[in-house]
Amino acid sequence: MKNIWIVAKKDLGSFFNSPVFYSLTSVFLILNGFIFFNILNFFSLQSFQAQQMRGGGMGLNLNEMVIEPSFHNMAVILLLVIPLITMRSFAEEKKSKTFALLLSSPIHLREIIAGKFLACMIVVGLMILLSAYSSGYLIIVGQPEIGPVITGYLGILLMSGCYVSMGLFASSLTDNQIIAAVISFGLALFMWIIGWGAQAGGSGLGQLLEYLSLITHLEHFLKGLISSSDLVYYLSFIFFGLFLTHRVLESSRWR
Repeated sequence: MKNIWIVAKKDLGSFFNSPVFYSLTSVFLILNGFIFFNILNFFSLQSFQAQQMRGGGMGLNLNEMVIEPSFHNMAVILLLVIPLITMRSFAEEKKSKTFALLLSSPIHLREIIAGKFLACMIVVGLMILLSAYSSGYLIIVGQPEIGPVITGYLGILLMSGCYVSMGLFASSLTDNQIIAAVISFGLALFMWIIGWGAQAGGSGLGQLLEYLSLITHLEHFLKGLISSSDLVYYLSFIFFGLFLTHRVLESSRWR
C-alpha cells in the first residue's frame, strides 16, 4: 500500500502543480453548474404553473425532475473530462523517456497501475465533491429524498472508475496524449451507447447489450437502489480495464 501511495502522490503532485487540473475543474464546474441551474429553473417554472392550477404541483418530484437529470448530465460531462485526466498517465512517461525507468523500479507493476488509478480517482472525486454544492442547496431548500442522492453519487463514482480504467488502458497503448484521450473517449462512449442496440439485437443479444451498457447500471443507483449485480458489473469493469493495462505494460517490459 505504501508503494501505491508513493506513485499516487507523485501523479497528484504533477496534477496540482500544472494548470491542467484547475482548467479541467473550472470547465467541469461551469458546465455542471450551468446545466443544473437550467434544470432547476425549468422545475421551478413547472412547479409555479402547476400551483396556478389549484394544487397540481403535488405530483412534481424533485428527485425525478432535478436530481436524476443532473446526475445524468454530470456523467456525460465526466465522459468528456476524464480522458483528459488519464491521457498523461503512461503516455507522458513514454514521451519523456521515463517509462523504462518506471518499469525497472523496485515498485511492482500492479502497484504502479493501482497508484495511477488512485491518483486519477482522487482528482475526479475532488471535482465531484466541489460540484456537490448543487445537491446541498437542494437538500436545504427543497427537501428531496436523501437516499437516491447518496446512491447517485456512489453510482457516479463507480462509473468514473470505469472511465478511469479505460483511460489508463488507452494511455498504456501510446506515447501520444491526444491519441490516448481520443481512444479513451471512444471506448467510454461505445460502452455508454452499446445498449442502444438492445431492441434490434433480439431477446438474448439485446439483454446482453443492455447489461454491458454503463448507463443501464447507473439508473438503479439514481433510484436509490444498490444492487449486487450493478456493483459486480462496475467493479468487474474496473478490474478488467486495469488487467488490460497490466497486460499491455507487461508486454512492453520485454520489448
